[in-house]
Amino acid sequence: MSGRALSFGAMAYAYERFRPGYPDRLFDMVASYAGRPLRTALEIGAGTGKATRLFARRGVAVTATEPDEAMLAELRKHVPAHVATVRAAFEDVREGERYGLVYAAAALHWTDPQGRWSRVAGLLEPGGVFASFGGPFRLADPAVEEAVRAARAPFLESDEIPSPDGTPPEHTMQWPGTELQRSEWFTDVRQALIERHLTIGARDYVGHLSTVSAYLVLPAAARRQAFDRIARVLPERVGITADLTVHLARRHDER
Repeated sequence: MSGRALSFGAMAYAYERFRPGYPDRLFDMVASYAGRPLRTALEIGAGTGKATRLFARRGVAVTATEPDEAMLAELRKHVPAHVATVRAAFEDVREGERYGLVYAAAALHWTDPQGRWSRVAGLLEPGGVFASFGGPFRLADPAVEEAVRAARAPFLESDEIPSPDGTPPEHTMQWPGTELQRSEWFTDVRQALIERHLTIGARDYVGHLSTVSAYLVLPAAARRQAFDRIARVLPERVGITADLTVHLARRHDER
């Protein structure tokens, strides 16, 4: 697992404070696709449990896996007591039990691509469902976005994570749907968009940046300078586009 993937633990409180949760319509989309009651789920890279709460409060017995103990400790403060927690990277999750749903909330890109889909399939019941969802947290005003880009330029060219398989952003099907379509383990691959528009204070926006891996791996002094420069160009409140791209797939029953 990369240094960026393991950079979140020190910021577990900030991650909980500044990252938005997930809307009920996301659960409804996954449940509708599944076409049967979602009783059990394994979550990959649960973080502080933003998505865990959504599925658990809708009656799903969630097993939340997360390699970082600080993140898991924060998660345990916020999720129902019946949520099972396992400190493990996805690659270290013990096989044996199978689930109706395996899902990842803005975490799948941290997993090892080698054997990724055979491992997911091995954790699913026959006909079980995989879901991945997430998306960039972008400033809605192009002028503000340009000012922030210029402010961070001495430290970072971009703070977004590029497509893991190099799929251009203009392509209709995005990663991981592209990999799922090529996989022998899955069928009925779908991609959907849930639009989210937020307005937050400038300090909360900088707080959100403090949870982004591209900044977390900067030297501490450079990170502080970058945040100071960004804060100076922000208006008091900023509009945010935080759309979720959802990928769904079904385990191939013949495998």
